[in-house]
Amino acid sequence: MNVAFTTGEMKAQSNDPASVAVRERIREAILHGEYAPAQRLIEADLCEHFGASRFLVRTALQDLAAQGLIEFQRNKGARVRAVSLGEAVEITEVRMLLEGFVAARAAERVTEDEAAALRQISRDMRTAVESGELTHYSALNVRLHALLREMAAHRISAELLEQLRALTIRHQFTLSLVPGRSAVSLPQHEAIVAAVAAGDAEAAEDAMRAHLQSVIDALSLRAHAAAVPAV
Repeated sequence: MNVAFTTGEMKAQSNDPASVAVRERIREAILHGEYAPAQRLIEADLCEHFGASRFLVRTALQDLAAQGLIEFQRNKGARVRAVSLGEAVEITEVRMLLEGFVAARAAERVTEDEAAALRQISRDMRTAVESGELTHYSALNVRLHALLREMAAHRISAELLEQLRALTIRHQFTLSLVPGRSAVSLPQHEAIVAAVAAGDAEAAEDAMRAHLQSVIDALSLRAHAAAVPAV
């Protein structure tokens, strides 16, 4: 039996704990690559896989579409949104502004314990690069940025950055594995940590913006290379 759900009904349920749980499980599956870009998301399969009702799955998909992780195609249903390199560049340009603000705010509020935690992550990142553990380095990168958002204690910017990060996570991970990329980004992260730990808001913002500009430049090069036809 087909059951139609109104937008209002779905909105009312989007913050229900059961709905949130299903949405987050699907979201994490997308972010961890269980579903590929442009892959169709069939409601019946999702219901079976996540042990959820069609209503909860449909509500979750609506929420994820609002976040930009999936898109609905007419007569085809939902699919994982494929973010192009060009879009990734534009998203990172917005991130640069927000991340700079977050770094400055974190520097203004940093405690001794938080400074110590930042320095430990920085040391771990250097160890990971020196030992060639690039996947671990990428995970530490995520942890560093998450800690800065937590330190900044600015809910709106944190929510926006998490949404933007989710849209470009595949491009970020691929970029982190490019030979030589970690040797470029490591000193940039170390500069961010040094500025934030020292409580220098202006230097922290400048260091973060310089780092994100480097990411933009790297993504732009990849986008240009992808656009050049093979000869």
